[in-house]
Amino acid sequence: ATMIVGCGSKEEKAEEPAAKEETSDVQAESVEQRTVYVTPDWVKSVQDGNQEDYEDYVIAEVGYGDVKDCASYNEGHVSGAIYVDNCEVEDAIGDVESPYNLLPAADIEKYLLGHGITKDTKVILYGADVSGTARQAFGYIYAGVEDVKILNGGIEAWKAAGYGVETDVNEGEEAKDFGVKVPAHPEYWTSMEEAKDRLANDDNFKLVSVRSEEEWLGKTSGYNYMDKAGEPEGAVWDGGGPLDPYDMSGYMHDDGTIKNLDEIKTDLWRDVDFTLDNDLAFYCGTGWRACIPFLICYEAGYDNVSV
Repeated sequence: ATMIVGCGSKEEKAEEPAAKEETSDVQAESVEQRTVYVTPDWVKSVQDGNQEDYEDYVIAEVGYGDVKDCASYNEGHVSGAIYVDNCEVEDAIGDVESPYNLLPAADIEKYLLGHGITKDTKVILYGADVSGTARQAFGYIYAGVEDVKILNGGIEAWKAAGYGVETDVNEGEEAKDFGVKVPAHPEYWTSMEEAKDRLANDDNFKLVSVRSEEEWLGKTSGYNYMDKAGEPEGAVWDGGGPLDPYDMSGYMHDDGTIKNLDEIKTDLWRDVDFTLDNDLAFYCGTGWRACIPFLICYEAGYDNVSV
């Protein structure tokens, strides 16, 4: 988990490409409902009304804290995008009492309804922190939103594609009925007690650490509020996808987009103590990083994965 997720200082950036005309009519191939990571052109095609059954959609930038403190949103976001807070899916304070556990499903539902999001709303997320954005997407899928996408590469990919941004603060219209009992997918969340039991009694279960090598070897806890280093007994390692608690570049291309499952299997999961035939529960220090391989497997159609 990252305490600074792009809602702070402004960095110098190269000159951005000129935005395309807002009257452009972008076409893009359709994708499966469980496809998570999508291109800027696909998102723009939704905005332009060129994706069937995507009339009811919400685009949201994911940040940490109040919208007024999120520099990345206020400096320019995807046109029409609302702002959503990581603290709407978890107790993301970062201390012993609030160690980034998921909120009760009813609380997540309350926040979703406050943004006008129901199980049938098509949700497109992006954010400055890829792990924080993945965590939000996981929380929404866990609760029961049936179609959750992430703009692969975030706002930089959006601008690099030539699409413009706005600075207006947008808000959704409150919805009354989520449409399904939450959480609709409790199977995607593995409790500590269940993990301990399955490690002891289920040979097909693998608890997969999505942590840096320094953390995996017990040289650091990775977090200034965690005194103890080390991993749960019986866990296996993902091969070093994260370089540190705030860097998931092992799961990413150089341009900041997330790799697909075939690429991960080739680039990262070459010599690991698990396969996709195992029941996999991914974890990290708090849950953020673990959501990225979960989503990669989820969009590839695997249901034997959890966080």
